[in-house]
Amino acid sequence: MVRKNIIWAVVIIATALIQTTWLAEENFRVMGVSPNLVLLLVIYFAITEGEERAMFTGVLGGLFQDVGSDSVIGHHILCYVVVGFLTGRIAVRLITQHPAVKVGLVCIAGAVDGILYSGIASVQNAQWMVFSDLKRIVVPATLYTALLTPVVFFLMDRLFHRYFAPQT
Repeated sequence: MVRKNIIWAVVIIATALIQTTWLAEENFRVMGVSPNLVLLLVIYFAITEGEERAMFTGVLGGLFQDVGSDSVIGHHILCYVVVGFLTGRIAVRLITQHPAVKVGLVCIAGAVDGILYSGIASVQNAQWMVFSDLKRIVVPATLYTALLTPVVFFLMDRLFHRYFAPQT
């Protein structure tokens, strides 16, 4: 169990660092946005292990994103924790094995995350254009992230279920 938690933490930290460094460059952007890999991991853990692991994923990934970006500490953390909790609560009521359900959850979670993030930013800065950001950044970023859902979920399934499946 300790080994699984260490690998979990390393994966989250590495993902947050990749998102704030490599994916922040223009080479990886499509229409000016990059995918939200930390959000994908929050949703993955909400589906596979419940809201508690998803919320811890949000705290760890959000902390590294807040430190690596120019946002206030806690901005990403709050958004990821709320999204992880809500997705974890919803996922127990769905049949989440179908890829379309997973992509749909990522789309909904990406929209909620973007609305929360933009709402908090608008409170902190009165000049922030919330509706403009929703159309220009949140929708394309959510769709870009949703396109990566099958690949990231497959890789995470291979890593966590292959090596950490219960021995019978």
